[in-house]
Amino acid sequence: MLIVTTDAINGKNLEMLGTVKGSTIQTVNAFKDIGSGLKTLVGGELGNYNKMMEKAREVATERMIEEANKLGADAIVCMRYATSAVMQSAAEVMAYGTAVKFV
Repeated sequence: MLIVTTDAINGKNLEMLGTVKGSTIQTVNAFKDIGSGLKTLVGGELGNYNKMMEKAREVATERMIEEANKLGADAIVCMRYATSAVMQSAAEVMAYGTAVKFV
């Protein structure tokens, strides 16, 4: 599935099929959360949270692609990510865009 952040694909005429999205809520386990909390005392990158968010983006993207495939899409344009904190140590990631078919 071709995914772009632009609203057009050079050399392609597009038929808009509709908005597609995928989302997930991810968290780290309590022990990793405690370790990350201690890390905030000395500063630096929070590796466990980076891994969590990377996995969340991957899952959300795959779910968005599944929706696009159900519509018979060839690509997704105007793709974006949105995140929000659901509770302490848990985040929702949403991937969304417009499913299109090449004409």
